[in-house]
Order: sequence, then C-alpha cells, then structure tokens
Amino acid sequence: MNIRAHFEEEKRLVREDILSMGVRVEEDLRKAIVAFKNKDMQLAKEVRDDDEVINHLQEAIEDRCARIIATQQPVAQDMRWLITSIKIADQLERIGDHAVHLAKAAIKLEKEPYIKSLDYIERMATQGANMVQGAVAAFMTLDAEKARTVATMDDGVDRDHKALVQDILDYVQKHSDKAPQGTKIIQTSGYLERLGDHVTNICEMIVYCVEGRRVELNE
Repeated sequence: MNIRAHFEEEKRLVREDILSMGVRVEEDLRKAIVAFKNKDMQLAKEVRDDDEVINHLQEAIEDRCARIIATQQPVAQDMRWLITSIKIADQLERIGDHAVHLAKAAIKLEKEPYIKSLDYIERMATQGANMVQGAVAAFMTLDAEKARTVATMDDGVDRDHKALVQDILDYVQKHSDKAPQGTKIIQTSGYLERLGDHVTNICEMIVYCVEGRRVELNE
C-alpha cells in the first residue's frame, strides 16, 4: 500500500470511530431523557456505564490521529482534518459527560415527585441529540453550511434554559422547601445548555477544516 492509500485508510478508521462515538453519545442523550422523565433507573445506569466506552473511543481517535501526524507528516488541509478530528472527539466526550449528568440526576431524584413539568428539560435534551446527529453528519461529509445550520439550533436550547431557570426560581420563592430539587433541576438544565455550546464548537471546527479559517458561530 502506497503512502497516500495508507493515509486514506487511517482517515477512514478515524471517521468510523467518530461516527461510532457520535451515535453512542446521541443514543445516550435520548436514553437519559427517557430515564429522567420516567424515572427509569435501569436506563439511567446504562447511560452511566456507557461513559467508559465513549472515553475509550476518544482515546483511540486521539492515538490514531497522533500516530498519523508523527508518521505521515501531513500538511495543509490534511493537518486541519486531523486537528478537527481530535477536537471533535474531545467535544463528543464532554457531551457524553452531560448525558451522564442527566442520568445521575434521574437516579438522585428517583424517589421525589418532580416539582415542575419536564417539558423544558426534555426539549433541550432532544434538541441536543438532534444537534449531535447533525454535527456528526456535517463532519462526515465536510459540509460547512450544514455545520452553520446546526449551530443555529443552540439558540433554542439557550432560550429554554433561561425560561426553565426563571420558572424554577419563581416556584421556589413560593415553596422554599423544594429548593434542593429546584437547584438540581437548574444544574441539570445548565449541563444541557453547555451541551449545545459543545456542539457549536464542533460546528466551528468543521468550518475551520473545510474553509481554513476560524469562525465564531452564535456569538
């Protein structure tokens, strides 16, 4: 196998791992919101336990990309692609952590009736999962415009987070004994809000990979 063919084969393996990682993170998010909504402890534990698999995938991607850089000495667009792959793996790992936070919140609040509707949390998690799916698809096809479109979805996540925080604060002012749960729900919402930021970071890296320039999306 010649040098270029070997490089392309290594890239294919990196793409496969990023796709696998993205699919797992998206699925864990969707599982976590069902676990949170339905107090499904088995599902919550599945999400928590899957975190180790996601961490191993990140390590595998980073190791392979580092090996390519060391042995192939790529330049220009190839180097941008490798840097993008490493950073996307890092962001996906962090998103996976937020899915775990949601699952852990479900476990901690298992025995308490929820003080408010979970509509905001459910919508944020679903939007986050859709964003992950879209961002990974944009990377697979190196579609900068799709990446920009996905990043705009973060605005809805931010709006829902702000609305939820205000809703919970208004409730807790009248029911101070519910402050501990209110704090936990706000904290969980904050994880989902940051999840949207991580997907936006992925989208920015895709634009960098394709166009060779750094952009700020959703300023």
